[in-house]
Amino acid sequence: MILPKVRDPRFITVRRGGSLGDGDHHRLALWAADCAEHVLHHFEAARPGDDRPRRAIEMGRAWARGEVTWWDARTAGGHANAAARDLRGAARHAAYAAGQAAAVGHVAAHELGAAAYAVRAARAAAPEAESAEAGRRECRWLCPCTTEPNGGRIVVA
Repeated sequence: MILPKVRDPRFITVRRGGSLGDGDHHRLALWAADCAEHVLHHFEAARPGDDRPRRAIEMGRAWARGEVTWWDARTAGGHANAAARDLRGAARHAAYAAGQAAAVGHVAAHELGAAAYAVRAARAAAPEAESAEAGRRECRWLCPCTTEPNGGRIVVA
């Protein structure tokens, strides 16, 4: 399971009793889309004619810009997940990352799922002996704030 059973109130919108404001929610969606897009090439190499994960990432960004509803973005995420079902390894994880990114408008904590699946994709794409280091490299890319304060990326305290 990617998402925790107990939800962190920092990833719950103010409207639902949490502390996440709309601006930060939108920024999380954009970050999740970046996470998914960073590993999307693994899916596109396996299925070059299937645009469902890329479309999901685009819809997640469109939700963040106020151009589509969270429902439409989440629906595109479901299509990205469907694209993953008969795949294995990096391609599957990359499609799931896209699905998670598209669902951030619905539940903000899906941004964590997008990041986690991106790490899984990076690890799966690497030779077994290099898998752990590939995952660490992806983590550093996802959040350079681990080596540089903020690094221009979102950090939820």
